[in-house]
Amino acid sequence: MPFESELFEADMLAPFPAEVRIPARTVAAALEATAKASPRILVVLDDDPTGTQSVADLPVLTRWDVADFTWAFTHRINGRRQDAVYVLTNTRSLDPAEAAVRNEEVVRNALAAAALESGLRLGFVSRSDSTLRGHYPLEPDTIAATVAAVSGEATDGVVIVPAFPDAGRVTIGGVHFMRGTGEDAGKLTPVAETEFAKDASFGFANSELAKYVEEKSGGRFPAVSVIVLDLAIVRAGGPDNDPRISAVAIADAIDSATDSTPIVADIVTENDLRALALGLEEAERRGKKLLYRVGPPFVRGRIGQAIRTELSGAEAYAGNTPSDAGGLIVVGSHVGVTTRQLKALVEQHSAARIVEIDVEKLLGGNADGYLDEIVAAVVESLRSADVILHTSRLLIKTDDAAESLRIARTVSAAVVAVVNRTLKTFPPRFVIAKGGITSSDVAAHGLEIRHAIVRGPMLPGIVSLWDPVDGPAKGIPYIVFAGNVGDDQSLVQVTRKLSNTF
Repeated sequence: MPFESELFEADMLAPFPAEVRIPARTVAAALEATAKASPRILVVLDDDPTGTQSVADLPVLTRWDVADFTWAFTHRINGRRQDAVYVLTNTRSLDPAEAAVRNEEVVRNALAAAALESGLRLGFVSRSDSTLRGHYPLEPDTIAATVAAVSGEATDGVVIVPAFPDAGRVTIGGVHFMRGTGEDAGKLTPVAETEFAKDASFGFANSELAKYVEEKSGGRFPAVSVIVLDLAIVRAGGPDNDPRISAVAIADAIDSATDSTPIVADIVTENDLRALALGLEEAERRGKKLLYRVGPPFVRGRIGQAIRTELSGAEAYAGNTPSDAGGLIVVGSHVGVTTRQLKALVEQHSAARIVEIDVEKLLGGNADGYLDEIVAAVVESLRSADVILHTSRLLIKTDDAAESLRIARTVSAAVVAVVNRTLKTFPPRFVIAKGGITSSDVAAHGLEIRHAIVRGPMLPGIVSLWDPVDGPAKGIPYIVFAGNVGDDQSLVQVTRKLSNTF
């Protein structure tokens, strides 16, 4: 859909009702009523670790053996089993065939572990990027096929909710937008007109979600076959502010879904997410079998979790004794906002040491010797200062998607090696990882985290703190920071909370 004039959010919202105010507790109570008869856990297959940025006090896995799921399903936080568990699949860094194999393995092992728990039901969430990058429709297709193969249960609908209002991504009238900031506050840009749509591996041409579905499915799901839950349906509770009316309207609207019918939803606020959650719960109560392809805040809304206030520096270290070493800030993402955040941190954190991994040198040969030099520089600097470790900002581009992924993997492997060797030589006070693939690989391989608890956000709704439960990084706060979120000062703000030299 072409957009030739400036769009303003107020104008786009004018035809629709006001949001229905719904406390998180209302959603949680609806889930509890269902769970009395049959407890249910959402298994969130997170294609990079940044999906945890909107939730708090939930288990996170970077491995997915049956034993890992058993730990997550039986682990208690504040005395209760949690309503969701995140599994860090990192499939956005894989090619399609590898991504499919990994999704199938995760689902099979989760179902096998659930079978060991009497009466436990699972729901599946395919969490991906709020700017529409990722393996769609491959991942929900694979999940649906695996569930059917293991349990015989067919998926009626795939609910697609990329919205991430905390980070300025909203869906109105079936069209997905990015909000402007600063001087552009109030303006909306269709997501297909942003830099994210030009992604070398996952680019796309359509901002209208029904047409995006048609585009990415190669016409298997024509736009006209997509069910669109616009704000008139999501906010059907109207002036009476009755969420039951919205729930029924949503469930009625998707009643015809069958054989993985795509269902897209308008979302502008947290109340919209909660209204949608109640409607989906009603649809499932009626017998609809749904799985979800979503952005970060969907799970928070779906399980009725209140928005967690941002953690302070003291809370980040609660239960652990921080070391006197410097912290390690690892920057791998190349999107524009990350580069600006890195520039602001370098300019303002004068006490920090800067160590750059030159990608051309890394790809040019003698990588082992070059990495020895990098590790030595990082370790020596950590003894007295925070270290900002970043890849060179010149992004080496290729028109070949597979080659782009190969280069990304090579660079990420180098970053992981530096982090891991540093951890085992001189553990840092904290670790911040900037970028989706970067933060995934640093968590699973650099820090060797297998099980963690996401404690909550370091900035409202967009940057999460993991508390490693086991492995060599236990006791070291790990900050997962997506490449495409925050303003120019966000990386500075998070580092300042954790550093003892800033």
